[in-house]
Amino acid sequence: MPEPFVSIFSGRATEYLARKIAVSYGSELGKITITDFSDGEFQPSFEENIRGRDVFLVQSTFAPADNFFELLLMADAARRASARKITAVIPYFGFARQDRKDKPRVAIAAKLIANLLMTAGITRIITIDLHADQIQGFFDVPVDHLYASNIFVPYIRSLNLSNLTMASPDTGGTRRAASYAKMLDTGFVICYKQRAKPNVVEEIELIGDVNGRDVILIDDIIDTGGSITKAGELIMERGASSVRAFCTHPIFSGNALENIEKSPFVEVVVTDTIPLKHKSDKIKVLSTADLLAEVIRRVENCESISSLFKIGK
Repeated sequence: MPEPFVSIFSGRATEYLARKIAVSYGSELGKITITDFSDGEFQPSFEENIRGRDVFLVQSTFAPADNFFELLLMADAARRASARKITAVIPYFGFARQDRKDKPRVAIAAKLIANLLMTAGITRIITIDLHADQIQGFFDVPVDHLYASNIFVPYIRSLNLSNLTMASPDTGGTRRAASYAKMLDTGFVICYKQRAKPNVVEEIELIGDVNGRDVILIDDIIDTGGSITKAGELIMERGASSVRAFCTHPIFSGNALENIEKSPFVEVVVTDTIPLKHKSDKIKVLSTADLLAEVIRRVENCESISSLFKIGK
């Protein structure tokens, strides 16, 4: 049975997911009203007593920045309403690509986001597949960093691909591809890319053999889809039998859908951390609701979360 002191609330950006999380957890979504003013301001208001309760606020922080600011205001309102604990459930952690200074005179946005969340009163973070693992260290509160492998690996196994090979669309994702390859007892290859500028790939090369293999490209985000579709095309040119893409966060900005439709991918499998802007026969969505609900339960019961990700062969 659900713990009596747990309340799950949602911002507007991820309400569709929060409702599924509440159902999986065995409770109802908490009542919250967000009032919009004519000048663009908005004000969250909890419409039930949360004094002394453990509050879970579900909100992905994809663009626009209003989604993030809405989460901050909900956290501040919960703190002022005397919530005992305030956990931010952020399925997609936005601004995570700005985790370091990659050139002079730029912001480290992910660190700023962490500071603002803690200042607003957040006492714990639950998120899925951070773009950079080190972002966990930006927080001075516990961070439960979950992995979509818990959702993707069983689906990959159900495909029964006898010649499976995992692939990373860039060198930065090597560790992720290697982790999946280990769980699935198979090999992996790496695509090496050079960017002319953000979201534009100038050159791409493949490290490894994919001839006659069923290849799965694994990544944390698909933005415009340019990089991963180029990687898919290269893999097919090198003799692969088939290529699929698995991505946790479907940002799908710009001409992403067009790129996917024209790509050689058999399917593009994503999760529901971000709502799909457009539907496609090539895109399959797997839900994170059961995973997040189970993590909320384990947080409340002080149970192990890492044991969730020990996926056997």
